[in-house]
Amino acid sequence: MLKNDSHINSLVKLALSEDIGKGDITSKALIKDDMIGKAVIIAKKDGIIAGLDVAKTVFKMVDHKAIFQPSKKDSERVKTGDKIASIRGKVTSLLSAERTALNFLQRLSGIATLTSKYVEQVKGTKTKILDTRKTTPGLRILEKYAVKMGGGTNHRMGLYDMILIKENHIKAAGGIGEAIRKARSRIKKTKIEVEVSNLREVIEAVVSSPDWIMLDNMNPREMKKAVSVIRSENPGIKIEASGGVSLKNVRKIALTGVDFISVGALTHSASALDLSLILVET
Repeated sequence: MLKNDSHINSLVKLALSEDIGKGDITSKALIKDDMIGKAVIIAKKDGIIAGLDVAKTVFKMVDHKAIFQPSKKDSERVKTGDKIASIRGKVTSLLSAERTALNFLQRLSGIATLTSKYVEQVKGTKTKILDTRKTTPGLRILEKYAVKMGGGTNHRMGLYDMILIKENHIKAAGGIGEAIRKARSRIKKTKIEVEVSNLREVIEAVVSSPDWIMLDNMNPREMKKAVSVIRSENPGIKIEASGGVSLKNVRKIALTGVDFISVGALTHSASALDLSLILVET
């Protein structure tokens, strides 16, 4: 269940304003305002559903009397032809809300579906699939929710809830050790993660005892060595792999022993799940 209702309402209001503008002139021209009907949302491809509450909000915002009845739950797997939900209300309202509701539902379900494929690939290992900040501006809370519905794990929500020291930070701070020292002395009670790209940097990072070490763009053989070094020196450090991850290599990466694999593609490259709204009663 999504919790930030005010933010979701704002997103839905913006999306409806963008699509409907001054009014749905096609529906107004063709359909009597008092005509009541029923529509169903159907899956046109197999996948994982996410975003039903958002879709409901869209229909209710267009017509507060609309009745939205889901046939599935978020995180549930669906097959082609499955009914996802039914909506009863004014036909003009159903058609005006259709595209915005489907845009949210297809986008979030696509992310959940892709995430589930990565999670399936690492099944049997202890590795968790993480998302990143590579999200659609304004939609992060929804897209990260979709990742969870697909079985993934959320990394930091933004720049404010975890320190992640990357290459440019290290350059500006004067080195890995110095960057970790400054972060620890200036920001208290916050987890610190540092990005490294080779074994020399791994060793330099371990000495400073960050909470997490991110192995960035290292091949599986290098990762396995890095994991061995980190585990032997400080087994409490969490290890994340990042960069160049795909469905083809994610299991091989997981088998190196890392705790997490972050995948930007979950949110920046997921294809929308094909869904359709069909008017079935008028």
